[in-house]
Amino acid sequence: MMTTGEQHPALDQTLLALADPTRRAILQRLSRGEARVTELAAPFAISLNSVSKHIRMLERAELVRRRRVGREHFLSFNPAPLDEAARWIAERQAQWSRRLNALDALLQAEDLAATAPPEKKGRMR
Repeated sequence: MMTTGEQHPALDQTLLALADPTRRAILQRLSRGEARVTELAAPFAISLNSVSKHIRMLERAELVRRRRVGREHFLSFNPAPLDEAARWIAERQAQWSRRLNALDALLQAEDLAATAPPEKKGRMR
């Protein structure tokens, strides 16, 4: 296991939550507006208990907020963790772009040096 010393527990939770297609579908539905747990469960061919487990994982990642009204539970989408993940990805992308640009410049310099005519070492008269 490779470690860099960088810790991102919230990012880890976000990416883990997004790794499952059922959870992504739940977020897609919530992006259109608040919904009851039972409404969210309806399109899935899994038990309400299974959908609740997916919702709990989304809540742990803070991608979903819950409010209770009596016995009803209403869920809404919280995009803030996605913004954080997008920033992290953009930082990595910029870092790799810089590294690849530096490598490209190095390789181009080597190609140029390999195709350049050899310099004359001394003039013979």
